[in-house]
Amino acid sequence: MYAKQYEVTLPADYGMGVIRKRVASNGHVLDDRAGLGLKAYLIRERGVHGSPVNQYAPFYLWNDVGAMAGFVVGGGGFQNIVRDFGRPAVHHWTGVTRESGPARSSAPRSATRRLTDVPPGSGTDGLGTAEAVRREIDALRELARHDGVHTAALGLDPERWRLVRFVLWRDAPSEPDEAAERYEVLHLSAPHLDDLPDGRAW
Repeated sequence: MYAKQYEVTLPADYGMGVIRKRVASNGHVLDDRAGLGLKAYLIRERGVHGSPVNQYAPFYLWNDVGAMAGFVVGGGGFQNIVRDFGRPAVHHWTGVTRESGPARSSAPRSATRRLTDVPPGSGTDGLGTAEAVRREIDALRELARHDGVHTAALGLDPERWRLVRFVLWRDAPSEPDEAAERYEVLHLSAPHLDDLPDGRAW
C-alpha cells in the first residue's frame, strides 16, 4: 500500500462551488481505475471547522505503485490538476497499516488527517522508531473500532520521519482530534479498496 496527497491551496475569496462542480462532473472517472485502492476527493473551506484556508486536497491509497506513477507522470489524470492549478508538491508515504471500520458500507462524508513526527528514541538498540510506530498502529486499530469509521490508514515518510494518520468518517468525526486537519469528502472512488492489505503491512 502506498499513500499520497497533494494540496491545492486557493485564494481566500475563491468560490469552492467551482471545486464541488468539478468533482461532481469528473469524480467518477477513477471509480474503476486499475491499481487504485481509494481516492477521497477532499476539500477544506476557510473558516469551516477551523480551517485557515480554502483547499482542494485529494488523498489516495494505491495498491500498485506502478499505477500510481502512471497516474502522476504518464497522463493518467494528474495532468488536469497541473493544467488548471499548476504542479503541486505530491506528499507520499509508505503504507504501514490499514483498518476497515464498522461504517465501511456507508459513503464517508468527512475525513481527518494527522501528521506526527516520529521521535528517534533514546535506546542504543535502534528500535526506538519501531516502538513509536507500533504505538501508532495500536492507536489506529483502536480508533478504527468507532462506529463512524469507514477506513483508517497509517503511512510513514522515512525522509522526514513523519507519520500520517488518515481516517474516513461516515459523518462528523466521533473522536475529535485537535491536532488533525478536518476535510469534507465530496466523492469517494474505491475501485480496489478490498485489495489493499488489511492490518499491518509487515
